[in-house]
Amino acid sequence: MQEEGPGGRGEPTELPTPGSPGVSAADVERLLGSTIGQRVREYRQELGLNITQLAGRAGMSKGMLSKVENAQTSPSLATLARLAAAMSLPVTAFFRGMEEERDAIFVAAEEGIDIEHRGDSQAGHRYQMLGSLRGPSPPLEPVLVTLTKRSEVFPLYQHQGVEFLYMLEGKMEYGYGTARYLLGPGDALQFGGDVPHGPAHLVELPIRFLSIKAFGSPD
Repeated sequence: MQEEGPGGRGEPTELPTPGSPGVSAADVERLLGSTIGQRVREYRQELGLNITQLAGRAGMSKGMLSKVENAQTSPSLATLARLAAAMSLPVTAFFRGMEEERDAIFVAAEEGIDIEHRGDSQAGHRYQMLGSLRGPSPPLEPVLVTLTKRSEVFPLYQHQGVEFLYMLEGKMEYGYGTARYLLGPGDALQFGGDVPHGPAHLVELPIRFLSIKAFGSPD
């Protein structure tokens, strides 16, 4: 029984900065204001405070706090410092997730990275990684699988998290534990990765399907 390795990883996309094509300082400021507003609202709600209560703690008006939360104004560092003190947080907490929320991976058609699927290196079996978000533990691993030649025996796999399959072309029987599922175009299958699984019989070639493994949040 094989344990799947991480496979290849897509190169991370550069974050937009002022001066980048199509990105202005105003765009970055809007994103910053939106992120700060969302964080302030999240922390306030976690503390069970309403806008009036937090505004009182921070020594600011209810209207100003409402504008901050709705990204209608750019708060000064002094304002952020007062809010942080009122909620017993570091000022940097309001910028949490800024980079992650701007992170996006684009993979053009036919540009997925070919990876070697451990235990299955046969000709006619192609596995393409469709990118992965940056971080030490990416939450998703999307792979496009193309099978053009039959195999008598496929390896069985086990891994952490859950896996989602979506059939694009062809037909196959997919094994999950002792069960067998006949999958055709448009069919989907979702299951826990800790149970042995893998193609059991290739019925109609060529076969193409998406395999998306979800490992949970990197946080």
